[in-house]
Amino acid sequence: MSLRISNLRLGLDESEAALPERIAARIGLRSEDIQSWRIVRKSLDARRHDDIHFVYAAEVAVPDEALVLDRASGPDLAPAAPDRFDWPDSPGLTPLHHRPVVIGSGPAGLFAAYFLAREGYHPLVLERGQAVKERVATVRAFDAGGPLDPESNYLFGEGGAGTFSDGKLTSRATGPDVRKVLEILADCHGKPSIVYEHRPHLGSNRLPLVVRTLRRKIEQLGGEVRFSCRVEDLDLADGALRGLVTSSGYIPTDLAVLAVGHSARDTYSMLLRRGVPLEAKPFQFGVRIEQPQSNVDRARYGHHAGHPALGAADYELTCDVGGRDLFTFCMCAGGYVMPSVSEPGYFATNGMSESRHDSPFANSGLVVTITPADTGSQHPLAGIHFQQRAERAAYLIGGRSYKAPIQRVRDYFEGRASSGDVPSSYSLYSRGVVPTDLAQIIPPVVLEALDRGLPALDRRFRGLFLKDATLTGPESRGSSPVRIPRDPHTRQCPTVAGLYPTGEGAGYAGGIISAAVDGLRTARAIVTHYARL
Repeated sequence: MSLRISNLRLGLDESEAALPERIAARIGLRSEDIQSWRIVRKSLDARRHDDIHFVYAAEVAVPDEALVLDRASGPDLAPAAPDRFDWPDSPGLTPLHHRPVVIGSGPAGLFAAYFLAREGYHPLVLERGQAVKERVATVRAFDAGGPLDPESNYLFGEGGAGTFSDGKLTSRATGPDVRKVLEILADCHGKPSIVYEHRPHLGSNRLPLVVRTLRRKIEQLGGEVRFSCRVEDLDLADGALRGLVTSSGYIPTDLAVLAVGHSARDTYSMLLRRGVPLEAKPFQFGVRIEQPQSNVDRARYGHHAGHPALGAADYELTCDVGGRDLFTFCMCAGGYVMPSVSEPGYFATNGMSESRHDSPFANSGLVVTITPADTGSQHPLAGIHFQQRAERAAYLIGGRSYKAPIQRVRDYFEGRASSGDVPSSYSLYSRGVVPTDLAQIIPPVVLEALDRGLPALDRRFRGLFLKDATLTGPESRGSSPVRIPRDPHTRQCPTVAGLYPTGEGAGYAGGIISAAVDGLRTARAIVTHYARL
C-alpha cells in the first residue's frame, strides 16, 4: 500500500526538486526515509493574482504506512486508492472467421486496434487518408494555397482530426482507462508529464510523431494498416456484417469497429442507405474568437503575466444566454486559427497551437449547443445539413478560395461588415482572411447567443476578452451531429451484428482522450466476446 498526499503547494519560483522535502515535512519523516514517490496530479491555482501557485498530489511509498497515517492524519493524506486497469483474463469463445477490421485511424480507431493487436487479434486498420508523414505535406501544401484533397486533409488521414488539433488531452472522465491511454501516449514520445497534468497538452507539432509511433506499435504487435483505403459500402446478410466494399476492393470480415470521426458525412449517408439506425443528436456550433495573447495573460495572471513558470494563459468561460449556454471550446493559447475542411466547396474554422504556445494570439471556439429541434427537421442528418448551409455560405463569401470570413468584434456590435484589409496583426490564418459581416453566415440562434453572451464574458475578463478581438466562422466541426445507436453492454449496433460504432463520429466521445478510451472499451468488449483466430 502507498499513501496519497494532496494539496502540496509550490510557488512560481520554486522547483519541483523541492517536493521530496515538502512531502517529508507533511508526513513527519526525513526525505531519505521515503522509499519512492511520484506526482499523480499537477494543477495551477490562479484564482487570486496575489497568490498564484501550483498544487500537487503525490503518491508516496514509506516503510510503515499505518504509523504515518496515525501520526499525520488529515484530509490531505489517505491510503492511495487502487488504480487497477481491468482487462479480460482470457478471450471469449465465439469464433471469428476473419480478422477484425477497424475503420478509421483517429484516436478511437488507433486505440481499439492497439488493444486488439496486443491481445493477438491481428486487426486490419483501414484509413481513407494518407499516412501522417505524407498527410503533413498535403496539409502544408493546402495552407500555402494549394487545392483541397478531399481524402487527406485536416480532418481525414492518419490520426484523424486530432492530429492537427491543439493536442489537448483533457477529459471529464477519470480512472484507470484514462490513465492507461495517457501512459500509452506518453510512451509514444509524448511528454511524461501528460500522465499527471490537470490540463495536459501535446501540441500540434508533437502529435504526428505520437500518432506514427502508436501505429508502428500496432504493426509490431501483428496488426496491419492500409492507407488511402476508403470504406464505401457494407455487405450485410441476415442482420450481420459479412464484408466491406472499399476503394481498394472487397474485404471479407464479420467484425468491424466503425471509428470514422465526426466529419465522414459520406459514410453517414451510406449507413443510412444500408438501413443502419442513425439519430440526430445535439452538437456545438458557433464562431472562433481570436485575441492578443497578452490580453489573456493580463486577465488571468495580473502582474505575474510573462512569468516563465506560467507560459501562455488559457481560459474556459461559460455564461447563460437565456435557456442555453454560450461557452468557449478548444481554447488554443499562443495558437493559430486553421481551416477545418474535408469537402470541396465548404469552409469551417478550428484552432491549434504548438507545444511552445509561442504565437502572439490566443483563440477559442465560442459555441452554443444546437439541439435537433433547432435544425427544423427530424431527419437523422439534419444537423449535417445545418452545418453545411453555413459552411457553404462561408466558402462563397471567402471567394471560393478557403479564405476565412473575419469580422472585428467592434464592427460586429455596431452591426456593420468589417471592410478593407485586416492586417496580419489581427490573425495568423494561413490562407488569408476576407473581412465580412458574419450575420450573412452564422444562424440567428447563434447570433442571438453571441449578442447576449459576449458582453458578459468580457466583463468577467475585466474588459480584455473583446479588446482587439476578431471573430471568424463558422466553428461547426466541434462535435458530431449524429449518433449511431449501440447496445450499452455489447457495444454492437443493435441491428447489425459485428458492427461496433465507436468514438466521436459515432456520437460517444468529445475529444482525443474520450475517443481513445471509447476505442479501448470497444476492444475490451470484443476480446470478452470473441476468440482469437
